Amino acid sequence: MVAKRKKKFTSGEGARYITRRGALKKLQLSLKDFRRLCILKGIYPREPRNRNKAQKGRSGIKTLYHMKDILFLMQEPIIWKLRDMKVFFRKVQRSRTIKEYGEMHKLLRKHPTLKLDNIVKERYPTYIDALRDLDDCLTLCFLFSTFPTLEHIGRDLFTLCRRLTVEFMHAVIHAKALRKVFISIKGYYYQVEIKGVTITWIVPHQFSYQPQRGDVDFKIMSTFVEFYVIMLGFVNYRLYHSLNLFYPPKLSTENLPINDKSLVDKQALASERIAALNLSLNKTSEAVDEEVQLDEFPENSTSEHMEEAKKEAEKIKKVKTLFQGLKFFLNREVPRESLVFIIRCCGGDVSWDKTLFVGSTFDEDDETITHQIADRPIIDKQYISRYYVQPQWVFDCINASELLPVNKYFIGEILPPHLSPFVDKDRDSYQQYIPPEEVKLRDPSSVPEEDDSEDELQINDVETKNESGSEENESDDDTEKMDEEENVKEIQTKKLVVKPGTVEKEDPWQKHRLEKQEYRLREKMVKNKHRRLYRSMMEGKKKRSKEVWLLKKKRRVLDEEVKTAKRTK
Repeated sequence: MVAKRKKKFTSGEGARYITRRGALKKLQLSLKDFRRLCILKGIYPREPRNRNKAQKGRSGIKTLYHMKDILFLMQEPIIWKLRDMKVFFRKVQRSRTIKEYGEMHKLLRKHPTLKLDNIVKERYPTYIDALRDLDDCLTLCFLFSTFPTLEHIGRDLFTLCRRLTVEFMHAVIHAKALRKVFISIKGYYYQVEIKGVTITWIVPHQFSYQPQRGDVDFKIMSTFVEFYVIMLGFVNYRLYHSLNLFYPPKLSTENLPINDKSLVDKQALASERIAALNLSLNKTSEAVDEEVQLDEFPENSTSEHMEEAKKEAEKIKKVKTLFQGLKFFLNREVPRESLVFIIRCCGGDVSWDKTLFVGSTFDEDDETITHQIADRPIIDKQYISRYYVQPQWVFDCINASELLPVNKYFIGEILPPHLSPFVDKDRDSYQQYIPPEEVKLRDPSSVPEEDDSEDELQINDVETKNESGSEENESDDDTEKMDEEENVKEIQTKKLVVKPGTVEKEDPWQKHRLEKQEYRLREKMVKNKHRRLYRSMMEGKKKRSKEVWLLKKKRRVLDEEVKTAKRTK
């Protein structure tokens, strides 16, 4: 018996991947429903090792999916729901075209809805798994909470995003889980730590909304948000119960003003006060906060990691009670929501003018206020008992884990640079530019302060060297003649004498040359298939080092201009 010959591309890479068109044909779905299903199930295109075999010898670059993923989708019950929705919309369209509006309204009352609870449980079987994947969820939900309305997207989705994000911020305030903050062009970066998981997200600036035309596909983004809303609801529910808080959140009547306690029953006013982030929530039971204590080992077994862990624990403890006992009043021009969130996460009390927004707890004339945050140089009435600082002081204090001196942040002062806390401290200075302020902040002894007196001493040294240069040239000729006569006498009276050995000094340039030669030899050992990748890496390295050099040069020129301005004064 002659064995049958295998057909080409029936095994290996050819059988392992399938194109998007083949997947649509196998699942019998439209492109719109297929995209939606892939987003909800978390299935993305794959990059094969050998594209020619994976595409079965076809030219061009096609979108490829793993065959196992498509077979996994075939068993998904949500496919039948998508097909039912397709039939439903076809019936609605038919009744609209033949003008049977009564039948159309009857159908619209029975609009089918997708339930994504099972998909969320399937993708995130544990609470920690959901927390690890919460970065993108929070960023997109905070973005959608700022939109007014969008075409083909329901208004309820935006209000739901707003409610869930406010609930999450309340939980962070109660847990005092905030660790780092940074202001950038994109918005406010926040980093919190919940159950040992670090979560970082971005909140956009509160600007007026400008619709995007054709640049962004909001329909695909709304599909992501539909899934993330269910996920964030699960996380909030579990988070509130772990903190002994009621869910959905309820305001504590103890902190409300006496005159307004009768208005708490009104749902609209209660939701506005919750969104203000300034009032504490009601607890299910009084829980005792236990401080986490690190295990102590004998002195001989202590290591660097243990010391670093202790320092980190002390730093976190400082951040939690950084603004405890301080009262802040916000002016109308400062970003209210971000400052309230940050100050309350660190144990401070905050308020604003009650005529501007709901939720203020004390007025401006309260003499117990310690800091008033303003961003305009003109203030009608000022109090001696408080500091008037700019908003950056609050952000920099959290990143430094201590209360910084306020004299650099007074109103009208030129603010110090706002450094990002998310950079790697051990990064290479040749690959990335490190500002001198950041170097000085980490190690004050590493950057000495340059005074005008040192510059004057350097100028005087140069002048004295120029004056003494002419005298030294004259004396050099006389010394050369004396040396030649002494050498002749030594040669004539030379005797056999044992002399002690001398230590030969290594030439640093020779060592540098040898290292360079060894480096070039190692470069020649790179394989041919990796040589192109190596060259691109080296070009990128050179490009980054050049950018760092240009930034340093720019900073040097600016510093020189400042020095010359000081000297002229």
